[in-house]
Amino acid sequence: MPSDTPYAELGLRPGATESEVKSAWRRLVSQWHPDRNDSATAVAKMQRINQAFEAIRLSAFGDGTATEPAPPPDREEPSADRPRRTLHRKLKLTLEEAAMGCTKELRGKITDACTTCDGVGFRVLGGACSGCAGAGSVRQRAWYGFYGTASECDACRGDGIAKEPCAACDGAGKLGTRPYKVAVRIPPGVRHGDLLHVDAQRARAGHPGAQIELRVEVAPHAFFELGDDGSVRCEVPVDGFAWIANRAIEVPTLAGLQTLKIQRDQITYRLSGQGFPVARRGPRGDLWVTVVPRFPERFSTDQEILLDQLVATSAGADGQSADPRVQAWKQTLGAWDRGLRRRGSDA
Repeated sequence: MPSDTPYAELGLRPGATESEVKSAWRRLVSQWHPDRNDSATAVAKMQRINQAFEAIRLSAFGDGTATEPAPPPDREEPSADRPRRTLHRKLKLTLEEAAMGCTKELRGKITDACTTCDGVGFRVLGGACSGCAGAGSVRQRAWYGFYGTASECDACRGDGIAKEPCAACDGAGKLGTRPYKVAVRIPPGVRHGDLLHVDAQRARAGHPGAQIELRVEVAPHAFFELGDDGSVRCEVPVDGFAWIANRAIEVPTLAGLQTLKIQRDQITYRLSGQGFPVARRGPRGDLWVTVVPRFPERFSTDQEILLDQLVATSAGADGQSADPRVQAWKQTLGAWDRGLRRRGSDA
């Protein structure tokens, strides 16, 4: 048989690369596998495809030690400086943790792939599978000697190539489950939906041995509202009498409580640089505090007496309010009332 016959069987030119050979083999197996192809020649074609693949592998790419064909192109292959796996985790943070940054300890369990068989559970021996003669499927004998429906061959797992289970993992492709624990530093300014990556090369003892992808979830806050510009807004109910008296109150900030001197002629206060970082690790926005004066729904007897005294202290000698703004309003109101009555009498 000419030396280029195996290549021709796979539709390749002599000297094709190992990657091209494996790609052609997969394509033809997908086309001619008896489970996908009902033609009478499918089984024979599958045998020729497998024999051609083995002949090229042994003569051009190996010394007789078989390995599994390369994985599909959409599977990312690990390299010496890149971890084999990526763990996907959700990370829940409070608004304070997201704003100030924090350290979180991640715990979990991970199952390692067998390094002997690269996680596939077997090694390829080459040639047609003896269990199915390279067909990839076998027919079970039913009642009275008739053959039933075809099922996947257990020996070759349906591809028609002879294999043997990996002794290191007993064919499972996986090793035992082990716990992992890793401390992750969260930078200030992360927001809900952000994606953070933990580099496996910076791993310490107990690290899962894979890079970790963290999806940030910032929990809604009980009284802070975060804006896109890094501003944080908060409403604070205060005692109405304390507001009138210009007293100092404690207001919440992302770093804790802070004393604020309130004034009865002002409702909203700006605390510069006390908000959320505008950009990750960047300067912080402002905190806007709106005070909401609250008065009792019903005054006590003592409060009523004190209020009467307070009203009396603000009145002039004529018993009217001494505040010029109130006096001006009453003058305007009186003129309006007199004009209204005059027009009524003239009608």
